[in-house]
Amino acid sequence: MLFRRPTLAVLLALAPALPAAAQGFSPLESTPDHLLRYTECMKLANREPLRALPMAEKWNTEGGGLGARHCVAVAMFQAGKYPQAAAQFEAIARDMGQERPGLRAELWAQAGQAWIEAGQASKAAEAQSRAIDLKSNDPDLWIDRGLSYAAMAAWPRAISDFDRALGLRPDDVEILVLRAAAWRNARNPSQALSDIARALRIAPDHTGALLERGFAYLARGERTLANDDFNRVLLIVPPDSDNARRAQAGLRGEQPGAKQAPAGPAAPAPPNAQPKAGGKR
Repeated sequence: MLFRRPTLAVLLALAPALPAAAQGFSPLESTPDHLLRYTECMKLANREPLRALPMAEKWNTEGGGLGARHCVAVAMFQAGKYPQAAAQFEAIARDMGQERPGLRAELWAQAGQAWIEAGQASKAAEAQSRAIDLKSNDPDLWIDRGLSYAAMAAWPRAISDFDRALGLRPDDVEILVLRAAAWRNARNPSQALSDIARALRIAPDHTGALLERGFAYLARGERTLANDDFNRVLLIVPPDSDNARRAQAGLRGEQPGAKQAPAGPAAPAPPNAQPKAGGKR
């Protein structure tokens, strides 16, 4: 993605989704001066978006082109102006015509992220569908749309998208946990347990998988087995962490809600940056 996915913890009440791999946005205008100005604009947009926004808008009126418009969109996103940012990402993607389909896919994906932050999952799914049409071999795009469908409680669609993501990235523990949570929410805890068993064979101490297994057991009325998993999570995670709070709720017999508000957005990555620590996507 052009910037990291916010932690979505979850729509499915899981451990945070992994951040997407950061990829540099390379504007079509590639003179050294233009790239330098774009890089500086993006740094400011990430640090001080309210300062960066008028500067980026001024640069755009001066002919800054795609780089300026993208900096405007990122500053809007970072300033919490999610619908405006989404509209800007979409407009850039449309105005590129048929050029650089991979980059247009990333822009549609960014639009989807902004729509999710705005609480408009259906618009996010529409943007993510445009991204998938352009880059169907990217598992992160299928995950993104699956999470949007999960936000709408469209569980069969979410499961289908997680299926596609697993086909592209087999035995990915995080995707297995997401699909298990979708199965549980679709009232099929037995299928959820099948996915979690596979995930725990790969990563036996994965706290998201242990939590999800606990909630699947709880859905089947197997309270003792559920409590074993919740207590195991409490031995692994810090006592004040989100996962600890979820485990404690499980011990009280509380199932997670089907929808939870996303956590705050992570920072867009500057051009050619590497992913930040904290996840592998």
